[in-house]
Amino acid sequence: MTKLRLAIVGAGPAGIYAADILLKTERSFDVSIDLFEQLPAPYGLVRYGVAPDHPRIKGVIGALREVLDRGDIRIFGNVRFGEDITLDDLKRHYNAVLFATGAIRDADLAIPGIDAEGSFGAADFVSWFDGHPDVPRTWPLTSSSVGVIGNGNVALDVSRILAKHAEDLLPTEIPQNVHEVLEASPVTDVHVFGRRGPAQVKFTPLELRELGELRDVDMVVYDEDFDYDEASKAAIASNKQVKVIDRVLQQWRTRPSANNAGGTASRRLHLHFWAKPLEVKTDAEGRVAALVYERTRPDGQGGVAGTGELREVPMGQLYRAVGYFGSPLPGVPFDEKHGVIPNHEGQVLHEESNERFPGLYATGWIKRGPVGLIGHTKSDAMETVQHIVNDQGSWWQPEDPSDEAIPALLAERGVIWTDLEGWHRLDAHEIALGQPHGRARVKVVPRDEMVRISRD
Repeated sequence: MTKLRLAIVGAGPAGIYAADILLKTERSFDVSIDLFEQLPAPYGLVRYGVAPDHPRIKGVIGALREVLDRGDIRIFGNVRFGEDITLDDLKRHYNAVLFATGAIRDADLAIPGIDAEGSFGAADFVSWFDGHPDVPRTWPLTSSSVGVIGNGNVALDVSRILAKHAEDLLPTEIPQNVHEVLEASPVTDVHVFGRRGPAQVKFTPLELRELGELRDVDMVVYDEDFDYDEASKAAIASNKQVKVIDRVLQQWRTRPSANNAGGTASRRLHLHFWAKPLEVKTDAEGRVAALVYERTRPDGQGGVAGTGELREVPMGQLYRAVGYFGSPLPGVPFDEKHGVIPNHEGQVLHEESNERFPGLYATGWIKRGPVGLIGHTKSDAMETVQHIVNDQGSWWQPEDPSDEAIPALLAERGVIWTDLEGWHRLDAHEIALGQPHGRARVKVVPRDEMVRISRD
C-alpha cells in the first residue's frame, strides 16, 4: 500500500490541526507525519502569543494535546528549519512538506520617529510577557505614560498587561521574571489609539469587557468620539458584536472617570478613537517623548478622512499593534509584500511564474496572513490537506523514507531535540513549580533549561 510521509514545519494550532485532519481524512494510502518545531515546546502562539490572563483561549491547548497524545504523530522540538534541517533534507526523507510557521513579526508602521528608543512592536512585548525563550529576560518599563497604536485584540492584550497590577496576574502562568518587572512598573496611564471610530474596532466584546473589570484601573473614554454617522448607527443596529461593543463603551461613558474627570483609581486606560498616528516626537536623547496624531472623521464610504486637526499626547514609550507579519523560510518562495508563502488554496507557488511548486504546501497564517481565529485555522487546514491527498501523482519520491532516518540525521549533526515525552516532562515540571503558590504553572523561560528538563 502506498504511504505518504509528510513533514510539517511548525507545531502550533495550524500544524497540529492539519496533521489531525489528514489522519482522519478518507484516503487510499497510509500516512506517517513528523512535526518539526523550532521551540522546545509545542503549541506555538497559543503558548507564546496569548496573554497569560486568558486561560479560556489557552484552553485550546487541551484539544491540541489530545491530538498529540494519541501517539500517531511524532514531534521533533528544538529543531530549526534551515539550520538544523533543510528543505533538501526533507526532500530526501518525505513525500511532501507542509509549512505552518505562522506570523510572529510586527507589521511596519511608516511614520517619522517610529524607530526611536522606547518604541516597540507589540509582538516583541507579547513574546516577552509570555516567556518566549528567544527574547531577553528583562523589559525596560521606564515611563509613567505609554501609548499603544491599534484597535485589535493584540492592542488590548498589550494595554491590559501594561495597566493591570502585577499581583493580579499571579494566579496565571506568568513567568517569574515577567512578574518582577511588572511589579516594579511605573506605568500609570496607558493611551490606546485607533484611526477609526468605536463602531469599527477589530477587538471582540469579551476582550473589551475585560478591560473595564481591571482592579484599580479607570477606563477613560471621550464624548467627542461618539458622534456617530449613519454608517456607524447601521453597523450597531445590524451587527450583534458591534452592538455589544457599543453597549460596553456607552456604559463607560457614564462612569466618573469618563472624559478624564472624576476617576479615583491609581491607573488609567484611555481609549482615543478617530486618531491617526502621524509622528513620534523624541527628546534630546532620541527617546520617545510624545505621539502626534490627526483627528479623523468618517468619509461616508466606510473609511476615514483627515480633519487637519493635530493633537499631541506626551508619553515615554510606544507600542505598535498594527498586525503580525510572516517570515521567509530558506529555499521556500515568499511574498515580501504580504508576508506569506505564495499559494493557491495551500499549494505553494513560485513567486515569478505563479506555477505550482510540487511537494510544498502551506496552512495557517503563513498561508493566508494573520487574520482569523482557531475556526479559520481548521477550515484552512482542510483545504490544504485535500490538495495534499489529491496531489499523489506529484509527491516527491524520497531516497530514504524510513522512520529512523531523521533521528539519525539530527544525532549526526549534534542537534539536541525534544519529543512528546519531553514536553510531558516539561509540562509537569512547570505545573509543579506553580502548585506551592496556587498558580496554574510557572513557565520555564531559558531554552537550555527547557531542553534539559525535557531530555531528563
